[in-house]
Amino acid sequence: MVFPWVNVKQVNAEVFALRTMKPRVHSPIRHLILVLGDQLDFESAAWDGLDLQRDVVWMAEVVQESTHVWSHQARIVLFLSAMRHFRDALRQRGFTVHYTELDAKDNTGTLAGELMAVTRQLRPERLIAVQPGDWRVASELTGAARTLGLPLEIREDRHFLCSTTEFARHADARKSLRMEFFYREMRHRTGVLMEKDGPIGGSWNFDSENRESFGKGGPGFIQQPVAFPPDETTREVIQLVRRCFPKHPGNLDAFDWPLTRAEALRALDDFIEHRLPLFGTYQDAMWTDVPWLYHSRLSAALNLKLLNPREVIAAAESAYRRGQAPLPAVEGFVRQILGWREFVRGIYWKFMPEYIERNALGADQSLPGFYWTGDTDMNCLRQALKQTLQHGYSHHIQRLMVTGLYALLLGVRPPAVHEWYLAVYVDAVEWVELPNTLGMSQYADGGVMASKPYIASGKYIQRMSNYCSGCRFDPAQSTGPKACPYTTLYWDFLWRHREALTRNQRMAFQLKNLARWSEDQIVAIQVQASALRECTGTRSVVRADNQLGLEIG
Repeated sequence: MVFPWVNVKQVNAEVFALRTMKPRVHSPIRHLILVLGDQLDFESAAWDGLDLQRDVVWMAEVVQESTHVWSHQARIVLFLSAMRHFRDALRQRGFTVHYTELDAKDNTGTLAGELMAVTRQLRPERLIAVQPGDWRVASELTGAARTLGLPLEIREDRHFLCSTTEFARHADARKSLRMEFFYREMRHRTGVLMEKDGPIGGSWNFDSENRESFGKGGPGFIQQPVAFPPDETTREVIQLVRRCFPKHPGNLDAFDWPLTRAEALRALDDFIEHRLPLFGTYQDAMWTDVPWLYHSRLSAALNLKLLNPREVIAAAESAYRRGQAPLPAVEGFVRQILGWREFVRGIYWKFMPEYIERNALGADQSLPGFYWTGDTDMNCLRQALKQTLQHGYSHHIQRLMVTGLYALLLGVRPPAVHEWYLAVYVDAVEWVELPNTLGMSQYADGGVMASKPYIASGKYIQRMSNYCSGCRFDPAQSTGPKACPYTTLYWDFLWRHREALTRNQRMAFQLKNLARWSEDQIVAIQVQASALRECTGTRSVVRADNQLGLEIG
């Protein structure tokens, strides 16, 4: 299928490869174009009407963006190094870029502070920005512009296939929101995986074919994703982060993420060729010490906007039409981008800022301290947490049904879970992380994102991984010294929330199983669950300045 809105072979954004580069003349500055760390987009609406002679690009590295949550060191390096590479690419194309590095002598440490400083220095007529991916940042920039008395023009982010206005119309026309129906609407709108007026293959999704585990034999040989060893710019940023944020979680020994447009395209090609064909079959599977499996590793590049979702979708669909990848794999991958990614962004901007305060289940526990260290006897959690701390990455089932599930069953306060997810994953930007965490993972929004809580006992993890074979706990036991904490907390969760869950038809089967337990068994489960909360519900990490160990001088 030929997509009218993308050229998948475009590598270096020819739209900006100007044939004649003229030096910028000293003239009054018309527009100061604000480019944030997750807006490294050569096709951005920010460039509409650009005048190289009179417009200046502004970018700034600030401590605030690494400390408002206790950010993983790899996440900080990813953003800062990608920003520096993008700055250099803009300058090569003739742009004037005013760029402040993190350790600059007069760096104020905040976006608002840096924006006010550069604006007072350059005195532009107008500020131009594309809609930020974070309500907090949008409010900060708007407030700074108001203080400066300058007009701030915020443009729609056309990186996405569905605008916030279009999603609001979709939401307002329905009593409840479900991704599946939104996804079908997007398929119709874009023509992706469609023939005539229906889906290719006669089905909108192939979930039933995309839930296989590896079995006892394990995944076997899987081609490792293409790696991108740090270049000189990235090595400088790694040294900077190690010096400035030495007490932040994670490490940088394995850092190899794509940080430029060219690298992101190589990563896309590598996924399409080597892992997409089996992605669908094993997308929910997990295996000890194998972090990537058949997953794409493209979410960070997409969220930085080094990749356009249209070209990613087009590459996957092209693989299907060439016979390189089966339809269930391609549809499952496309659904994550055309469906979930667009849907969660719509949810975010539709319901913020109050969305972040939702706590439908009244969860009040602290986040266990081992989420920041991985030091736990539960092997599945240890695997997911250690992998996260090593790479700043885990795949969607590890996030939803291991780390997220335990927090949900334990009853951790949703803001604490949200801050952890935003902090530790390299692909985390609030527009995508918050709805997935509060809505999908923790059911804190009461069903806006998901039609039921995603809960399971330890048997689900046993079925989808080999984690339980290396664990001292037994997923079949709910009480006693070998009881799996997931299984104990699963039944406790159902009992504690049984009245509210009774109103949800999708929970009928699980509640029917709960009814088989005797009163004495329920009491024993409650006692064991309370003990788990006492020993794992330790205080969350406090992000005080003296603990962060900032050494910017």
